[in-house]
Amino acid sequence: MTFDLVQHVKARTRSVHFDRNLSFMATTPLAGSSPKASRDSKRTISFPLSQDDKLPSSPSSPRPSTVRHYRTSPGSESPALVPSASPANVPSQPPPPADNRNIVRRKLTGYVGFANLPNQWHRKSVRKGFNFNVMVVGESGLGKSTLVNTLFNTSLYPPKERKGPSLDIIPKTVTIQSISADIEEAGVRLRLTVVDTPGFGDFVNNDESWRPIVDNIEQRFDSYLDAENKVNRMNIVDNRIHACVFFIQPTGHSLKPLDIEVMRRLHTKVNLIPVIAKADTLTDEEIAAFKSRILADIKHHGIQIFEGPRYELDDEETIAENNEIMSKVPFAVVGANNEITSADGRKIRGRAYPWGIIEVDNEEHCDFVKLRQMLIRTHMEELKEHTNNQLYENYRTDKLLAMGVSQDPSVFKEVNPAVKQEEERALHEQKLAKMEAEMKMVFQQKVAEKESKLKQSEEELYARHKEMKEQLDRQRLELEDKKQRVESGRPLEKEGKRKGFSLR
Repeated sequence: MTFDLVQHVKARTRSVHFDRNLSFMATTPLAGSSPKASRDSKRTISFPLSQDDKLPSSPSSPRPSTVRHYRTSPGSESPALVPSASPANVPSQPPPPADNRNIVRRKLTGYVGFANLPNQWHRKSVRKGFNFNVMVVGESGLGKSTLVNTLFNTSLYPPKERKGPSLDIIPKTVTIQSISADIEEAGVRLRLTVVDTPGFGDFVNNDESWRPIVDNIEQRFDSYLDAENKVNRMNIVDNRIHACVFFIQPTGHSLKPLDIEVMRRLHTKVNLIPVIAKADTLTDEEIAAFKSRILADIKHHGIQIFEGPRYELDDEETIAENNEIMSKVPFAVVGANNEITSADGRKIRGRAYPWGIIEVDNEEHCDFVKLRQMLIRTHMEELKEHTNNQLYENYRTDKLLAMGVSQDPSVFKEVNPAVKQEEERALHEQKLAKMEAEMKMVFQQKVAEKESKLKQSEEELYARHKEMKEQLDRQRLELEDKKQRVESGRPLEKEGKRKGFSLR
């Protein structure tokens, strides 16, 4: 008795008791659950111990397996130990709710090899190469070509020769110009396509100046949709617009009505990235106020701009980096193709002014580094995925629905054989009931038609019978009259009176 009491006290004072099967019941909050649900739910983790981890036990009195319950106290993050009573006195608790995914985790005893899948995908991607299509929209003279050359550190657009206002050819409508280039960096090939919109916003009347831009984006969607519907889909060229850099004129006030209308037309078809062009013409205070007014206009008109996705497994550094990038939207950028020498003798990309030098790659001077980080270094693949999974799928759905193509909702539904058989039987019974009702209706119509014909025939026969009866009555009366004449000796026919004079 004394030995059992000592063992019981030891078991009660131990924080965790290891046995043949060790069990923890912790209240770790699951993803997507409320704090209340996480307090009430428990998750059990069980794993066996090896032969070397056996604890000494008394052969005469084996100790029962002790289970410790950990609950999170309100207002504290550390779990509190709740001592449990003896298993003999406490009824067995119900098992925790099963996970819908039914994931069974197993530890491998040796190297299998599927950890090399990322390397396989990397080799395939590098061998195949990448493509990226970007559209730049904005008025002439805002530095679109210069910014593209600065972003990719190459001369996609050669410098334009200014011939003077009278000699420059001004387009009458908004045109679409596309330029492609194959660039390579550290063995990675990129097929870059830049779509420019010369003539946008350069007219007195800019009504529907967004129409050629929207038509070009939709034509690219239609081309990709046609390629998907072909029999051979091995080499589909993705020419869809993955990002649209929208240049805002640095007025310092707010968005113009044309900018608002164009962004309203484009935000459901392309990833919008607004930038403030030629930010070196504004002071820091003017840029901050201008950004706040632009964001207020965007929110007021329900315009969706691209935001970097947030994943559950992102670390704090990645989350902070994404938040810092999004805090700079709309990006105040400055472009420069030429290198200049700074005051300390460094070669930098920037612009020299009488009051100083502005560096393109200096985050204290402009937001060019953050724009390049979002567009190329960190979110290029997210831009392509959002275009394919959201924007293109929405356009494809609307297009197919407009063509009369509908999707059977039962295709993606889990099939239960018993439920499916019951549904089929119900549908069959409904079909039989419908056929029975139709047959009954047809039978009633035929009976009504037959009754109508019989009634009509009956009326005709009755009229004929009546006519024949009247004719027989007349003949009977004539015969009786003739009989009386014969019996009385009177002639059967009356003598007619003679006409003319009589000599008598």
